[in-house]
Amino acid sequence: MDILQKVADHVNLLEKDYFGLTYRDHRDPESPVNWLNLDKKARIHCKLCLAKIICFVSSQLKGPWKLSFHVKFYPPDPSQLAEDITRYQLCLQVRQDILSGKLPCSFVTHALLGSYLVQSEVGDFDSREHTSPHYLDSFVFAPDQSPELPEKVMELHKTHRGQTPAEAELLYLENAKKLAMYGVSLHPAQDNEGVDIMLGVCASGLLVYRDRLRINRFAWPKILKLSYKRNNFYIKIRPGEFERYESTIGFKLANHKAAKRLWKTCVEHHTFFRLMTPEVPAKTGLLPRLGSKFRYSGRTQYQSRMAASLATRHNPAFTRTLSGRKLSSRSMDVWSCCVTWGNHRTALGEAGESPEVSKRHTMSHPPEHIPGLEGNGRSPTHPYDTVPDEPADLSAAPTTTSPLKKDKVCGACGRPL
Repeated sequence: MDILQKVADHVNLLEKDYFGLTYRDHRDPESPVNWLNLDKKARIHCKLCLAKIICFVSSQLKGPWKLSFHVKFYPPDPSQLAEDITRYQLCLQVRQDILSGKLPCSFVTHALLGSYLVQSEVGDFDSREHTSPHYLDSFVFAPDQSPELPEKVMELHKTHRGQTPAEAELLYLENAKKLAMYGVSLHPAQDNEGVDIMLGVCASGLLVYRDRLRINRFAWPKILKLSYKRNNFYIKIRPGEFERYESTIGFKLANHKAAKRLWKTCVEHHTFFRLMTPEVPAKTGLLPRLGSKFRYSGRTQYQSRMAASLATRHNPAFTRTLSGRKLSSRSMDVWSCCVTWGNHRTALGEAGESPEVSKRHTMSHPPEHIPGLEGNGRSPTHPYDTVPDEPADLSAAPTTTSPLKKDKVCGACGRPL
């Protein structure tokens, strides 16, 4: 089994495909988070378990080994998760995103989400026991919590009488998924005019932000190809309703590693949310093949749902500690855990990088009908392609940044893209 499977078994998690292991460069605490590459399966058996784990991890990490367990793919509809424990782990991640400032919220949203958190852990409001907001002293609801926030949470907590912990957590997620930055992986970049922007990758596609405002959105069905060369990242866009030619848009990132990180994130999100099965890597021929061989090889959202629907186990019992009152021993340790094997601790370094050759990813799309899931994508199918690309000539094609003219429906979840 692989390392992620061992962690999932430890927390009794069936739907592990939404999660992953991250690491940072131990020499630079401010370095970007990297996802541990699980494509190279660390098949381990009996006495070879420790040796193979060490060999697998050490090939990607340098220095102390410290891995963190995080949500990698945020489900657009948490209600479609099969088990309560999966939603609980997603709640932990969303709560951490809120407290770290990654997921901005208004005062009202902080109060509403906090009230569901309290209902999940404390239960129904008791007027005899909960006479003042002091019963919320152990809870932290926002990064810079004002004295008025616990009072508002207490007021809303009164309205949730009768909700079970699972119901409260589902309502927590149903409101959290409406936040603009829910499930968005941000990457700093510059546009072709040198203006600082942020590129966000999420379940529905690629988003462009400037000064914290979203200025553009490219849904997966709109994107034909993804590629990067050196520190440049390119997307090829389908022609619009009144356009005749495809357009290529380029972005400049800090360095080659940042461009590759963004490219891989896009490949993984597109495959997970849009395809029924991962693309099978092409067989190597007689001639050496240039370009990246990276492909997302885990299960897709469709496969994860099908596997969960066939599982026979009942919802497992577990202890909820969303407040963080037992943070040092249980709940949030799931997200930042040091795993020790023998004399080694999980940790981070920098993944090895391939030579600076252009990488291309041709966007595949699901068939018109996906059995067992709601929503049917209507986009044509295009095979993956990783042959090396020539430097994109942005002057040869219009680089329009106008918003999409038509909304499309995601074939995986049925939501508008």
